[in-house]
Amino acid sequence: MPTATLEEYLESIYRLSVAEPVVRPTQIAEAMGVSGPTVTATLGRLLAQGFVTRDGTNVVLTPLGWERALDIVRRHRVSEAFLVDALGMDWDVAHQEACLLEHALSPRVVDALERFLDNPASCPHGHPIPGADGTLAAGVPGQLLCDVAAGTTASVLRVSEDDEGVLGYLGSLGLRPGQRVKVVESAPFGGPLTVKVAGTKTAISREVASLVTVAID
Repeated sequence: MPTATLEEYLESIYRLSVAEPVVRPTQIAEAMGVSGPTVTATLGRLLAQGFVTRDGTNVVLTPLGWERALDIVRRHRVSEAFLVDALGMDWDVAHQEACLLEHALSPRVVDALERFLDNPASCPHGHPIPGADGTLAAGVPGQLLCDVAAGTTASVLRVSEDDEGVLGYLGSLGLRPGQRVKVVESAPFGGPLTVKVAGTKTAISREVASLVTVAID
């Protein structure tokens, strides 16, 4: 069984693999906030245990690595759902707490939490929860809020959960899954977007808008 550190790496590699077809050690180092030599050493341990392979300099999850990564993601997202939906915690704080819980929960406890929560399909941030059998439903197709044209109304599908500060900010704006948002104005030359959420207009940067996936109404 991999250690908590190795599980963190597997989860990070999985997230990077979903976003891009190629995962490089430098991307892992940036995502984990560690040095290049540390990543190299840890990748060696993952390679020795059969969780990853190397394609040149790129890192590839093996079938065993995918299985383990999805199990970690499942524990994380079920934990988030429990902390937010059952305990009423803010979704930004819940993400950080779930990073701790994901390494401690046994399969029996995760199964029990899912039953208690009536088998949620997604976490509070809108990302699908893998099944106990390792299956993962495809997320609803959408587009980034930063690419939505002015005058368009959309519904939030999911938001990036990698930054606690950004999560707190998005939550304060009401940009949560299921919420409708209208792009009122799109400033030229990469300027901010003015969006209307629950009757309130707010200007947000395109960088922040790029972390929100929506479905056009």
